[in-house]
Amino acid sequence: MSVILIVDDDQAIGEMLSLVLENEGFQTVTCTDGLRAVEMFPTVKPDLILLDVMLPGLDGTEVARRIRQTSNVPIIMLTTKSDTTDVVAGLEAGADDYVPKPFKVAELLARIRARFRIAAPMSATGGSETAANAANVNHVERGGIVIDRLEHTATKDGRDLGLTPMEFELLFVLAAAAGEAISRSALLHDVWGYESSGDTRLVNVHVQRLRAKVEDDPENPQIIQTVRGIGYKFVTPEG
Repeated sequence: MSVILIVDDDQAIGEMLSLVLENEGFQTVTCTDGLRAVEMFPTVKPDLILLDVMLPGLDGTEVARRIRQTSNVPIIMLTTKSDTTDVVAGLEAGADDYVPKPFKVAELLARIRARFRIAAPMSATGGSETAANAANVNHVERGGIVIDRLEHTATKDGRDLGLTPMEFELLFVLAAAAGEAISRSALLHDVWGYESSGDTRLVNVHVQRLRAKVEDDPENPQIIQTVRGIGYKFVTPEG
């Protein structure tokens, strides 16, 4: 049974989420303090974290940053703020996605299920052409970059890239369609599982994080290139 750690200083929201998630077959642990959440994390060993931004002790951004130092566990931020600075700060700290409050439970459940699907090969039925193409292969080699979906490994010139599951999926989808410009909306669908248009900042920040691990010079990217007005494309590095 998958364990979800709920970190929210609003006890009523924590209890509501716990009831909903347990009814969906998840096991939950709740916490109302950021510092306590960091302390609990090694013992609880959650499979996913729902993390509020505004917390006593440590704010959600700092909690995400500390957890990312030792773990790639999926993190979904919960925030009452829509300010670009707060959202981007959480994503740059390592969050995979965010859901603004007040949220619809069905939407939150969809985001949670999408994060759990990241580790499994995507179905080739339905979805966009990019997703279908990616689902037909489990091993991609582009120059010195080797990505194996079954073993969930990604290396460059034999060096492990140390990707989070979200970064891994983003790299895989881009590399599987090397040379093809993929729109941000298509990436939101294929990687994040969004059924409708979403916040393209998710894509932009994750590309930035991915470049920091893949590119020799992240400020002058040669592998994951921006296609102005569209999105991004993977360019096979020269051997």
